[in-house]
Amino acid sequence: MKSTLPLCQALVAVMLVASGCSSYRPAPAAFHEALDQPYRLGAGDQIRVTVFEQEGLTNTYSVDQSGYISFPLVGAVPARGNTTQQVEAALAAKLRQGYLRDPDVSVEVDRYRPIFVMGEVGAAGQYSYVPGLTVQKAVAMAGGYSARANQGNVDITRDINGKVMTGRVVTSDPLLPGDTIYVRERLF
Repeated sequence: MKSTLPLCQALVAVMLVASGCSSYRPAPAAFHEALDQPYRLGAGDQIRVTVFEQEGLTNTYSVDQSGYISFPLVGAVPARGNTTQQVEAALAAKLRQGYLRDPDVSVEVDRYRPIFVMGEVGAAGQYSYVPGLTVQKAVAMAGGYSARANQGNVDITRDINGKVMTGRVVTSDPLLPGDTIYVRERLF
């Protein structure tokens, strides 16, 4: 009678190697928690600032690489990591310091920072973010999946509170501005 021990050992070794190669990284809990948080501005966002009864100050401003907007009269105002309400309060406080008696300031996102789609898609690149965008819609904007693409899930790299995280999500997951989507090649 032949022993099946070498066959079993070989099978276990193949399973261990295969599981090690997959490098599966489930999305951290913070990925989904970030979807329920107020939107935080970042470099590349454009905001619309309205200062009521002050047409000269009402305009669209870009958040620069340093995380600031350059605002007339008051100069640089921090925006990165802040909500639109926090930027409103900061602008109003700076305008009260000798420029306007009681400024009425409103801030809203005019254009979100772009997303990036890479890997096994028709046209990898940078794409505009729109609210409600999912992985599947982003892949469609990027020309769809290539013939070799793994269509079950993708890797997303996301900046959450200044910490860059990568995790694997299904294609129905929502995206946030600034996300990088990587569509992997399927094994078979």
